[in-house]
Amino acid sequence: MSSRYPFPPYANGWFRIAYADEIERGQLATFHYLGREFVAFRDASGTARVLDAFCPHLGAHLGHGGTVVEGGRVRCPFHAWEFDGQGTCVRVPYAKKIPPKAQLRAWQTCERNGVVFLHHDADGREPAYEIPEVDEFASDAWTPLEVRRWTVKARWLDMNENCVDGVHFKYVHGAHTIPESEIEVDGPTFRVRNRMKLGTPKGEVDGGIDTTDYGPALQIVRLSGILPTIMLNTATPIDAETTDVSFAYSVSTEGGAEAARGVGAAIIKDLEKQMAQDIPIWENKTYWGRPILAEGDEGFNTYRKWYRQFFSVDYDSRGSA
Repeated sequence: MSSRYPFPPYANGWFRIAYADEIERGQLATFHYLGREFVAFRDASGTARVLDAFCPHLGAHLGHGGTVVEGGRVRCPFHAWEFDGQGTCVRVPYAKKIPPKAQLRAWQTCERNGVVFLHHDADGREPAYEIPEVDEFASDAWTPLEVRRWTVKARWLDMNENCVDGVHFKYVHGAHTIPESEIEVDGPTFRVRNRMKLGTPKGEVDGGIDTTDYGPALQIVRLSGILPTIMLNTATPIDAETTDVSFAYSVSTEGGAEAARGVGAAIIKDLEKQMAQDIPIWENKTYWGRPILAEGDEGFNTYRKWYRQFFSVDYDSRGSA
C-alpha cells in the first residue's frame, strides 16, 4: 500500500526518545520509534545511552530479558555478551577473544528540559542545531511539567501545519477571531506569532500563541491571555504512518499556587479538547502536495519549504520521492 504522503517518513534532527524519568539507573527501557527497536539505559555516570536493540551475535532483543550490570553495561539475555554505552562488546564470558565486529549502533543523545532526545540523520551527519534550554521549566515560578500523549495515524509535518493555519482556530476550536499572524524563519527555527480574541468565563480577552519549532519534531509554545502557559511539544514517528505526539504543560504561579492549579487545569483541559478536535481531521484527511489556497493561507507554503531542509531525499510535492 502506498503512503498518502509524498515526503519521506523520517526527517533528520532531534527526536524525543523518552522523558528523563522513563530511563532509570539500573534499568533497561525499550522503545519502538523510527521503524526501529531501541534500548535505553543510564551508564555509570548517569548519562542516558541509546543502542539498537538486537544483539549482533544471534539477534536476541536486549530489551526482553537483558539487564544493566555493574559499570552501566548491557548484558544480552541469550549468551551474556556485554555492551558499553558506545555499543562496543566488552565481554564474552565464555571466549578469550571478542569478535572485532561485535558492535551495536549507539545513537547520539541529548538530555534537556526533562526529555532525552535521540539524533537521527539518514546520512549519518552531525546535528545541525541544538536543543534549547527552557528556563521556566527549572523555575519555582512555574508548575512541574504535566505530560499528555497521543498515538496519531498521521505524520507531524501534516499535523503541525496547524501552527500556520490561523483560520482553523476559529472554525475548529472556536476562537472568537481569526488570528493575526507573523512568521519568521531562521535556519532550523520556525516562529509563528498569533494574536486573537479568546472567550473566558469572565468575558473576551486578548490572547496570544507564540510557537517556535526547533527542527522537525520539537516545538515550544507560549500561551498568553488567561494564565501564562508553556507547552513543550514533541512528535516522534513510530513507523511510516504513525506518530507518538506528546505535549508537556507548565503554567505560571504568579497568581499563587492554588490559582495556578485551578486555572492551569482548565487550560490543559481545553488544550486536550482541541487535540481531540484535531485528531479525527488529521487521521482522515489526505495530503495535497499542491493544495488550492485562498487569501490568508500563505503560511502553508512557507512552512513546507522550511521543513524540506530536514529530509536527505528531495521529493516532488505531487507525490514522488
